[in-house]
Amino acid sequence: MDRRKFLGVTGAGALGLTTGCASAGTGRAEARDLAPAVIPNRSPEVLVIGAGVFGMFAAHYLRDMGVDAMVVDQHGPANLRATSGAETRGVRSSYASREHHPIWMRWAVQSIEAWKEWDARYTRDRAPLFVTTGNILLREEMSPYLERCAEQWDALGTEYEWLDPDEVKYRFPMLDNSRYPLALWEPGAGVVRARAAVQSAAEQFRRNGGHFVTAKVTPDNVQGGRLTGVTTDSGEVLTADTYVFACGPWLPKVLPEVMGNRLRARTMGYVVYFGTPPGDHRFQWPNCPSFGAPGGTGWPAVPPDYVGFRARSGGASSPDPDTSSRHVPLESVERQREWVAGLFPALADQPVLGTRACHYESSIDGNFIIDVHPGWENAWIVGGGSAEAFKQGPTLGSYIANRIIGRDIDPEATEGFRLNEEEFEQRDPPGEPDGPDPLDPYHP
Repeated sequence: MDRRKFLGVTGAGALGLTTGCASAGTGRAEARDLAPAVIPNRSPEVLVIGAGVFGMFAAHYLRDMGVDAMVVDQHGPANLRATSGAETRGVRSSYASREHHPIWMRWAVQSIEAWKEWDARYTRDRAPLFVTTGNILLREEMSPYLERCAEQWDALGTEYEWLDPDEVKYRFPMLDNSRYPLALWEPGAGVVRARAAVQSAAEQFRRNGGHFVTAKVTPDNVQGGRLTGVTTDSGEVLTADTYVFACGPWLPKVLPEVMGNRLRARTMGYVVYFGTPPGDHRFQWPNCPSFGAPGGTGWPAVPPDYVGFRARSGGASSPDPDTSSRHVPLESVERQREWVAGLFPALADQPVLGTRACHYESSIDGNFIIDVHPGWENAWIVGGGSAEAFKQGPTLGSYIANRIIGRDIDPEATEGFRLNEEEFEQRDPPGEPDGPDPLDPYHP
C-alpha cells in the first residue's frame, strides 16, 4: 500500500493518543478517581501505544513520512520503569549465537551507521548519542559461535580482528585477560545513551507535530475483527484507524490472550555502575573498550556525564513490571563486583555509584515480533526485544513505520518477525529462573 492509499484507508477515524500501556479487560475500563489524561481534539491516523525504543522510533519515522501519529504511554518516554529507560546500551553485531544471526548481524551493522546518522542530523549541537568504544569478546577457547561471527563479518565486509594475549595486554593494560587467551575485537561497536536516545526521538516527534498523552489504556472496544478504541484509566475512549502495541514487557498484560504465553517478560537485567580510581582515566572512554566475557558484559564511563564503569549480568525473575523493584539486591551487586574485579583488578574496591534493574521480554524463538494482531486486522504487535532491540533503534523504527504504511523494505527479515504460533509452557512460580539467561545470549 502506498502513502496515498494508506491515507485513504486510515484517514477517516478519530484518534486520541498518550504515552503508556495498560492491561486488557473484557469491558470498558472503569474510570477511577484519577486526574484525567489531556486528550487532544485531533484525529491522527496511527495510535502508538508505548514510548520505548520500538514505539518511539516507529512514531518518529511515521511522522517523518507524513503520517499523523500520536503516542500513548502510562509513564512517558524513557521513564525509569521502561526497558528503554537505562543510561546506556551496548551496540555490537556479534549475534552468531542466534538462529537468525545473518539478519540480526546485518541489521546491527546498519544500525551502527544509523546511530551515527541520527547524531549528524539531530544532535550536532549537543553530546552525541553513540560513542564508539569497540567491543572485545574474551573466551577460553575457540567455539562455533566465534567462528560464525567471523564468517558473517567476512560476508558483510565488517572489520574485526583476532587478538593474541600479548596484543590485548598492549592495547588494554587495565584488562586482566590471563584466563582468556582468545579475543575477538569488533572496532566499530560502541555504546548508545539509551535514555537520551528515546528522549531525542520524542523531541523530534514533537517538533514534527507529534503529540503525547500520558495515560494507561485498555484495548476493550472491538467490532467485526477491528479494534475501534482503547479506554484510558479515566474513562476516555481513544480511537484510531491503526493501532500499534509497542508495550515491551507489558505486552502480556495488555494483550493477555495473544501474548500471555508467547512472551516471557519476567527476567530482570541487573546493572551496576562502579566508580573509578580518582585521577585514573584508564576506565573511561576512549581508553577502555566495551567487553564481554562469560558471566556478563560492560563498558567504560562515557561522556558527557561519565555515570560510571558499567557492568551487567542477568538478575532474578519478577512477574509484573508494574510492581517489581528496580533496585539491585546487595548480593547481586557483590557478585558483579567479584566478576568485574576478575577482569579489572583496579576496580575491586571501588564504590558503587548506582544500580539499575529492568525487565526484558523474550519471544519464544528469540527474534523480534512485528506482525498484525491475529484477531484485529488494524492493530500491530511490535516487541520481543529479547534483550537486544535497543541497539537496532533507528533501523527497527524505520522498518516498523514502513510496514505500517504497507511497505516491506526488508522481505528477508519479515518472515522471521511473524508472531510465532508456538507458546511457552506454563510458567514456573515467580522467582524461578526462566532457563538460559536471555540477557547473555552470547555468553554461554
